Amino acid sequence: MPAAISIPQRLDRIVRARKGEPGAAWLAALPSVTDDYLDRWQLTAERVCEPGGRTSLVVYVRRADGSPAALKVGMAAPETAHEHTALAHWDGRGAVRLLDADTTPEHAVLLLERLHGDIPLRSLPEAKAMLEAAGLLQRLWVAPPPEHPFPDAGDHARALHDLLRTRRELPAVAAADVLPLVDEALEAAAGLLASAPPPAHGRPDHVLLHGDFHHGNVLAADRMPWLAVDPRPLVGERAWDLAWLARDRMETLVGSPGPEAAVRRRLHRLADSLEVDRTRLRGWTLFRTVEAGIRCLDAGDTAAAELWLEFAGRL
Repeated sequence: MPAAISIPQRLDRIVRARKGEPGAAWLAALPSVTDDYLDRWQLTAERVCEPGGRTSLVVYVRRADGSPAALKVGMAAPETAHEHTALAHWDGRGAVRLLDADTTPEHAVLLLERLHGDIPLRSLPEAKAMLEAAGLLQRLWVAPPPEHPFPDAGDHARALHDLLRTRRELPAVAAADVLPLVDEALEAAAGLLASAPPPAHGRPDHVLLHGDFHHGNVLAADRMPWLAVDPRPLVGERAWDLAWLARDRMETLVGSPGPEAAVRRRLHRLADSLEVDRTRLRGWTLFRTVEAGIRCLDAGDTAAAELWLEFAGRL
């Protein structure tokens, strides 16, 4: 195994915790799989990115012509199965450019334009970061290609709604005294789903979504100041994507004087700047935040759950 290839501690810890023995087997094979793609695509490894991805190994490489790139060897998963298809459709407009791709049942391997992985959008002051993020979303929200493979955001939301309704019965949820908040989130999501127009290709409010858009998934670049990475692409309404951005840096908002007013101002600014309905943005932000908080509570991560649910309470 080349000295340049090592498994970052964060990747090792998260994959083992989430996937158990299958994850350990995937990690054990990862160096040899990476070596195979280095040979296949005539790449020279420079260094492994630290801390790198949560479910992928990222290696800075040089191509045969000497140009820089990044090799991403990720664990195959349903939510990232169409990452390469979305990146190819965007073709560098607002997102990292895809140079090559190959997928197997175990691995999703991408060769990407090299960005500055140690400079996320989170490094900017909040107001400037939100302005840059909004500009990127305007570029990313394009019509999907005909006969596209991307899941529908409404179907994804329904599945999460059903899962949250099941988790509502957990003893930990009752103990945390958040049942009214969970019920409000479930009611909000049900209303949004019921009032959403049916999906149709070419409809201006039914676009390709990033799916996991936040400041940590936007990196500094040379070709443009900032580019998005790590999409979990869906097709649906803009408010679904914007809701995930709306809760970014929530620890700052909940810790500010007058947190309810601060949260309301953020939602209104984002909705107005991107021409998204305020009510739908507030509803999806509430639902996605509560769902994430209850998921953390179910996993035993009470500290994270408390932060998510406190932010949701400010909505």
